[in-house]
Amino acid sequence: MSSRSIPNTESHSSDTKKGEKFEDFNGEVLDNYDDMGLKESLLRGVYGYGWEKPTPVQERAIKPMIEGGDLIAQAQSGTGKTGAFTIGALQIADDTKHVPQVLILSPTRELADQSYKVINHLSTYTKIQTMLCIGGMNVRNMISGLKQGPQIVVGTPGRMQHMIDNGALAIKQLQCLILDEADQMLDRGFQEVVYDILQYVPQDVQICLFSATFPDSCLELSKKFMRPQLTRILVKRENLTLDGIFQYYINCEQERHKLPCLIDLYEFISVPQVIIFCNTISRVEMLSSQMAEQDFTVSCIHGNLEQGERNLRMQEFRTGSSRVLIATDIISRGIDVQGVSLVINYDIPNDYENYLHRIGRSGRHGRKGVAINFLTDGRRDLLNFRGIEEHYSTKIEEFPHDVAGVLDF
Repeated sequence: MSSRSIPNTESHSSDTKKGEKFEDFNGEVLDNYDDMGLKESLLRGVYGYGWEKPTPVQERAIKPMIEGGDLIAQAQSGTGKTGAFTIGALQIADDTKHVPQVLILSPTRELADQSYKVINHLSTYTKIQTMLCIGGMNVRNMISGLKQGPQIVVGTPGRMQHMIDNGALAIKQLQCLILDEADQMLDRGFQEVVYDILQYVPQDVQICLFSATFPDSCLELSKKFMRPQLTRILVKRENLTLDGIFQYYINCEQERHKLPCLIDLYEFISVPQVIIFCNTISRVEMLSSQMAEQDFTVSCIHGNLEQGERNLRMQEFRTGSSRVLIATDIISRGIDVQGVSLVINYDIPNDYENYLHRIGRSGRHGRKGVAINFLTDGRRDLLNFRGIEEHYSTKIEEFPHDVAGVLDF
């Protein structure tokens, strides 16, 4: 049905100087929301949400997006990507047409729910209706809601495909398809479902990709279904390691030394909230149990938990009733908890892009943040660690003896 070629397989500001970190962008940079041609009702919502000035990615991405062209937009974590595509989506949507016009796909339920809530805040003074479609929701209520013709639908790929296949989600008049965390959406785990959805969208649908990381393989793949004439906003790789986040490592030497090291470090932690990342679900559960046995209060989250439990634990963490969250990479992308100023990689990530997304959970929106990596003498750990340094052209320093000075926020 589509003419696109489908392969067979809070404070809201940034001190980034204009143009300093971006390549492949020759468009207009608009440093004021008033200059973007936004609807008055949307503009009221933006300012009412507390956003006073656009961030660098918003300065570049919002105008091309509302002009209807395909877009690839990359920006560091915590610098306003969600704001860019939610403002763009609300500007594109026509409240006189009661059909889905904008589809936003996210890789996780938590991330979809976060985008949905931002849109609801920004659309306070508009008549735009938004629907959330994720697993764990009542299917009958979801179908009923979609029949009301919301202009914007936000959800995860599997549930979106289900709603399209059974006729509940009609996308014949779709104008814009947005992929949040696009590099993950085009990875093998979601690729097939995304391609299936692409086959149903209109020929002239606008496609917008947003992510903090765009590997070369992802950019190459995007050529297969995006127009050649598109806007590219890409960050130079050497600038990807996030200003304002201080990165350190602690050489624990052996796996069995990690827990004592964490407990020692925990005594000095005075920051409001901490996220500890592990590579596997079993590791998350094991570490949570070990910390609980030591009388520490922690929460954990991973993909094997029921959605209601995941929502509850994230809500506890967001509200501050839980200070420490132990998690897999399920929350490494996009999740915005502004009180987080420390991230601990209990396990060195195997994927270079995931490293950037993990440490980006701290230092949100220009705040100071610290990332601490627990390193062992194991060959895989050392290779991954050195690979991260080389990939981002950075040097991760050894954690200093003055622990209190580093963690004094």
